[in-house]
Amino acid sequence: MTNKADRPFSEVAATPENANWEKLIARPSALYNRADDVRSPFARDYTRILHSTAYRRLKHKTQVFYNIDNDHICTRMEHVAHVESVSSTIASNLGLNTELTKAIAMGHDLGHAPFGHHGETILTKLCQNYISKDMKFWHEKNGLYFVDKVELLADNYNDYKNLDLTYAVRDGIISHCGEVDENGTKPRTEFISLEEDFKEAGQYAPITWEGCVVKLSDKIAYVGRDIEDAIQLGFIDDEAKHTL
Repeated sequence: MTNKADRPFSEVAATPENANWEKLIARPSALYNRADDVRSPFARDYTRILHSTAYRRLKHKTQVFYNIDNDHICTRMEHVAHVESVSSTIASNLGLNTELTKAIAMGHDLGHAPFGHHGETILTKLCQNYISKDMKFWHEKNGLYFVDKVELLADNYNDYKNLDLTYAVRDGIISHCGEVDENGTKPRTEFISLEEDFKEAGQYAPITWEGCVVKLSDKIAYVGRDIEDAIQLGFIDDEAKHTL
């Protein structure tokens, strides 16, 4: 039988016992409810993301290598599945909320541009040339914008609304930046305005331990699979493989 010693983070998990629970499950706008719905707020977020068009478009976006006529090269949708797998395994063993972890993992890359990170570089140049020299495209912010302002789902009255995800999931999306070199991470304590206070990628740590797990799992997933793809495409030869 599993005890607290085996699940050391269970007391700080994003569960109803957490003192910040109501803030974590708060939504920009209330969702319709059904008395027989067995899903938690985070489980509802997971399915709302799953049914969004932004998630469906991930299958056409590559992770690193683009315009490759090879079905075995990682797509952005496959990367999301890898992150979900890694993060939920870690969260489960730590005693964290796996439903929140999976929802953040599912939505963390919804704002990515086509052509991997090179697409972000091109969009930044276009923004700076035609909008503002100080403007920078970063997919974490774009992901939050998509779930808050762009993506629509029909409710049970066939009225279309934005995804209206919980604060904890929206926070996990905008704060998941894995390109910042860090030796460790822990949650911040303040419930900030995600739209207004975030000015650049990696500025703030996630508000939950579940968000921190997804952030680290993102790096675990992409580093391993990017190396695998590079080997398969011949960018890394046999001699180089022995140095990895």
